[in-house]
Amino acid sequence: MNERLLERFVKYAKVNTRSDMNSQTVPTTYSQVEFALKLAEELKEIGLEEVEFNEKNGFVTATLPSNLQHEVPTIGFIAHIDTADFNAENIQPQVHTNYDGQDILLNEKLGIVMSTTEFPQLANYVGKTVITTDGTTLLGADDKAGMASIVTAMEEFIQHPELPHGKIRIAFGPDEEIGRGALLFDVDHFQADFAYTLDSGVVGKFEYETFNAAQAELTIKGTSVHPGTAKDSMINALLVAAQFATALPQEEVPEKTEGYQGFYMLSSQVGTIDEVKATYIIRDHDKETFEHRKQHFIALVDQFNETFDQPRIDLKLYDQYYNMRDIIENDLSIVELAIDAYKSLGIEPDVKAFRGGTDGSIITYKGLPTPNIFTGAENLHGKYEFVSVEGMEQAAQVVIEIARMNAEK
Repeated sequence: MNERLLERFVKYAKVNTRSDMNSQTVPTTYSQVEFALKLAEELKEIGLEEVEFNEKNGFVTATLPSNLQHEVPTIGFIAHIDTADFNAENIQPQVHTNYDGQDILLNEKLGIVMSTTEFPQLANYVGKTVITTDGTTLLGADDKAGMASIVTAMEEFIQHPELPHGKIRIAFGPDEEIGRGALLFDVDHFQADFAYTLDSGVVGKFEYETFNAAQAELTIKGTSVHPGTAKDSMINALLVAAQFATALPQEEVPEKTEGYQGFYMLSSQVGTIDEVKATYIIRDHDKETFEHRKQHFIALVDQFNETFDQPRIDLKLYDQYYNMRDIIENDLSIVELAIDAYKSLGIEPDVKAFRGGTDGSIITYKGLPTPNIFTGAENLHGKYEFVSVEGMEQAAQVVIEIARMNAEK
């Protein structure tokens, strides 16, 4: 399995499937469409059935029929095609077999090194096959490691018909990194009883609890005049933006919070004296506190506007996703199934609230409970991203074990 996983992952990783927040197409980049079409052909070649590419939502779906004589719940396994907002041109995965535990030279010409001092977790990968970037791009293990593990697990079932499993549905979709893809996911057409995304981090991670999430978009209108005659007439939108940012709770930012602590984060800002556009994200695990955060943000905008001759700050605030726990905790059997599969394979479950969201956050609220399984990847969304082949194999084995244990019902 390891050789197939390595070959499959490297093939997937080399393709630029970066999504684009500024695009209004579905998917947001055509490279995702091209990748999805090739993926659909691969799924047919390995023997999956009902392989489809949905032009309306960009999802590739397929079926592994049950090989049982009795009915069991249908499981879905889901991963995303797109990669994050980081350079994805000319990705050149570097394969380090039998890693020796030393600093990894990513790019000799540019002097880019992944050091064990900065990344001490590298010690966990001694003797394993580690895949890194060449220091100039991301790797795309988020979520092509998840994709490779799911496809390889399906291939394993097909090549070993003695492995018991009920009906399995798989789906690979676009634009997860910008929070759009799952909004168009067709739960009714997918026809699974429950599902799992493979989109977490190190081996053992398991999440069924995520943030509640909102995005706030500010447009700040200034008045630009010559600084020599600016007294009592200039409104510097850049300065207003800075004052607004510092008026928010300064201890409630990502870099100063952990666990169940929520935050406000300024995620992007561009502008001039005349106009500034700023985007904030608002996050909290607790629904009530999440609502309070949004109301505080709205009230702060109102307070600022009251100080001007006319409203200068326009706010667009909208929810992005919600904490999947509020749905899944009504029936924790799918959580228990996954944890039992981990333990059966000798993997210690690391079950913690996820300080982020997945496609499962949205899909769960569409009626398909979908917690999150590890991929084995680390340092996501940047040039120090890496994944081990062994970690991907463990993820694939979890998929197989969940299906096997479900078959015993």
